[in-house]
Amino acid sequence: MDIDVKKLKVNELKEELQKRGLDTRGLKADLVDRLRAALETEAPEARASLPESAGEEFTSDDLQQAEAGKSRSPQPPAEEEEEDFDDRLVAIDTYNCDLHFKVSRDRYSGYPLTIEGFAYLWSGARATYGVSKGRVCYEMKITEEISVKHLPSSEPDPHVVRVGWSLDSCSTQLGEEPFSYGYGGTGKKSSSCKFEDYGEKFGENDVIGCYVDFDSNEAVEIAFSKNGKWLGVAFQASKEELAGGTLFPHVLVKNCAVEFNFGQKGESYFPSPEEYTFIQAVGIEDRTRGTIGPANKADCEILMMVGLPACGKTTWATKHAEMNPEKKYNILGTNAIMEKMKVMGLRRQRNYAGRWDILIQQATQCLNRLIQIAARKKRNYILDQTNVYGSAQRRKMRPFEGFQRKAIVICPTDEDLKDRTLKQTDEEGKDVPDHAVLEMKANFVLPEPGDFLDEVIFVELQHDEADRLVKQYNEEGRRAGPVSEKRFDNRQSGYRGHSGSSSGGGYQRYDNRGGARGGYQNRSGSGGGYRGYNRGGYNQNRWGGNYRDNSSRGGYNRNQHYGGGYNGNHQGSYNKDGYSQASIISVSGYK
Repeated sequence: MDIDVKKLKVNELKEELQKRGLDTRGLKADLVDRLRAALETEAPEARASLPESAGEEFTSDDLQQAEAGKSRSPQPPAEEEEEDFDDRLVAIDTYNCDLHFKVSRDRYSGYPLTIEGFAYLWSGARATYGVSKGRVCYEMKITEEISVKHLPSSEPDPHVVRVGWSLDSCSTQLGEEPFSYGYGGTGKKSSSCKFEDYGEKFGENDVIGCYVDFDSNEAVEIAFSKNGKWLGVAFQASKEELAGGTLFPHVLVKNCAVEFNFGQKGESYFPSPEEYTFIQAVGIEDRTRGTIGPANKADCEILMMVGLPACGKTTWATKHAEMNPEKKYNILGTNAIMEKMKVMGLRRQRNYAGRWDILIQQATQCLNRLIQIAARKKRNYILDQTNVYGSAQRRKMRPFEGFQRKAIVICPTDEDLKDRTLKQTDEEGKDVPDHAVLEMKANFVLPEPGDFLDEVIFVELQHDEADRLVKQYNEEGRRAGPVSEKRFDNRQSGYRGHSGSSSGGGYQRYDNRGGARGGYQNRSGSGGGYRGYNRGGYNQNRWGGNYRDNSSRGGYNRNQHYGGGYNGNHQGSYNKDGYSQASIISVSGYK
């Protein structure tokens, strides 16, 4: 649907927004921005066409990757527009933040995406400038706790903020690694993932003052205040270990909108100690600019991992990102998403017994959305999925046209793969069903440089050896059964001609309408599994409901209206405010 948004009248803008269940309030400029954002997210789905051939259907790799799109790739999405901004100002860094953190146009406020599984995720952002000397401060206010009624009532701390300071080289997960210092709304302070009682609990409408003192003789001292009440020194960072490093204002939020006062307001929310200077008032020569992102798509990289489960893709991706900190790689994979679902620094699969299946389902949905967002932003990415199917490789890379597109093939010897698989099962509890691996082996295609790949890099076995091994895998998978004929069926037994596993089920049909009719069954025999909802696929209009930039706090739409209802599997049914959960089945949590 082609709409020239700028030519629409106010009543026409409101009509289009109303059709999409979006907020119709605000000035014309706000309505234009809101509708444009909604249309841009609708575009990929609208452009997706039918399968390339009548016989091409979704395979287990599509289940692994949770690909809800058609087999032909959509056209590359429009590049995200960047507004002019005075780079001398201290503000939220649109490059140095999570993909699911929405920064307002004034750059002083923001909020996280909260639809579907995003409500489980932490979302972080740093400021554009940091400091390494003097006594410096800033303020952060929680402007609103965003409604997330679709979360189960058992979810711990659904609304919480952690605020503080960190090095530019740290991840966005504030307080979970060295030189990353956070104070959270649960009344805890943390660094290096060590949580201790500190200060008081805080929440909506509270203002937290954040202070760093480099002039202290013994160590760099970090302190906080709540609504003007001094809470004392929280951290003493060794000057020797910090080695002159620059600390940046940093916030990590979960379902909360926040607003910063870096000094741009002219006056503080609450009086600060006289010896501290707001960071905006620090001379630019005494501030350090954070990493500046690539200027053009041509300067950006997208590295697509290719390899069977447990071959070492995530290990390689993590190490490569650590060894190239200047590129600030965003790793796109369910394992990385699970890192953002931590509770008090602990991964959920270790303290979330009985609900791993729901969480991996939620993580997969988030991953699909993040890939859509990623293709519009000029950053460096590592796509950490199996990507063994030729059709999947092509489809994944097409939206990143204009980037430097490279495939990283991880193909260890068969003996090493078996050892790594056992290790992964023992340490992480991930166990990919044999029939899923066999289907991947049968369809494993080594990528080649061409129209959608600029370069292919082999990390372990090189091309010729990898090619011989992959051909053995192809034969092994084909001998196990007529994989190409095992189309997904809508019968409860899973594959045609198979009775399913002891737990009752198996792969179910995954058709071209964007939704799953059945589900992937857990090998543990626990019964149940993933069920797909909303056979019509994901409603892109819901996505647009989160883009609203007309308020000082980031302008999210609190009254998001969605159609349908959410069945939280083991958690019961939620249909308040018309929230609809469109689930997509996947086992893409496997490395």
